[in-house]
Amino acid sequence: MQPDILDLASKRTLLDSKLQSLGRTLVAYSGGVDSAFLAWAAHQVLGDKMLAVIADSPSLARTHLQDAIAFAAEQSIPLEVITTAELDRPEYARNDASRCFHCKDELFTVMEDFRCVRGFDSIAYGVNLDDQGDFRPGQAAARQHNVSAPLLEAGMTKLEIRELAQAAGLRIWDKPASACLSSRIEYGRPVTREALSLIEQGEDALRTLGFRQFRVRHHGEIVRIEIAREELARALTPEMAAEFTRVFKALGFKFVTLDLEGFRSGSMNALLPVAEITRSA
Repeated sequence: MQPDILDLASKRTLLDSKLQSLGRTLVAYSGGVDSAFLAWAAHQVLGDKMLAVIADSPSLARTHLQDAIAFAAEQSIPLEVITTAELDRPEYARNDASRCFHCKDELFTVMEDFRCVRGFDSIAYGVNLDDQGDFRPGQAAARQHNVSAPLLEAGMTKLEIRELAQAAGLRIWDKPASACLSSRIEYGRPVTREALSLIEQGEDALRTLGFRQFRVRHHGEIVRIEIAREELARALTPEMAAEFTRVFKALGFKFVTLDLEGFRSGSMNALLPVAEITRSA
């Protein structure tokens, strides 16, 4: 279903108005579609009164960091890379249902200090209307830090953001969604630099094999590979099974599995009790 063009135009006008009201603002930027479009739109509206900020840590894949930096350079969006230390927080590393809260709490704490030092008025991030229907404890951290959500306030869905990005000629308009590497580790299994490195190496290998949308899910000795359904047929061959086995056993996994349901965002959340999701939201 395509977005209504008139409705989309009014939402873009509202977004521009919201951005204008923020004054000098920092945009929490990851290089994904939402944050990239928000950074671009903020630059269109605010010019040198905005700065995109990307947080570098072991949970951010190097390929994603490099692409995010490249996109900002292509669009002349001012960008600064900062360092966050969420892995040093025990409450993050223990990897329970509140992990994303502690990640965003670290991010926005560091950004708030940065904002004060650099004389900015506000911080914005790229949450959208569709995110309200998912388990996203990081949004609670954003609210606690009074972070603005211009895309959400303009009523924009993910599809509408992609539509606007495509209309603007932004190459990221159809970029696959991608959460941080820590989201690939089953809840209750500690987040470590070693585990993140294994996941990153595995996903780099899948990318080299030509797959576009996928996740490497870490279950200890077992790796669970999710491939997008439209790409699944290519994965379901004896030759590809042998290649998956070679790659992931070399990384130290004892059992290599391919998830027959295919890729779906947030599949680890299915392992959480409903009460835990409700408490952490």
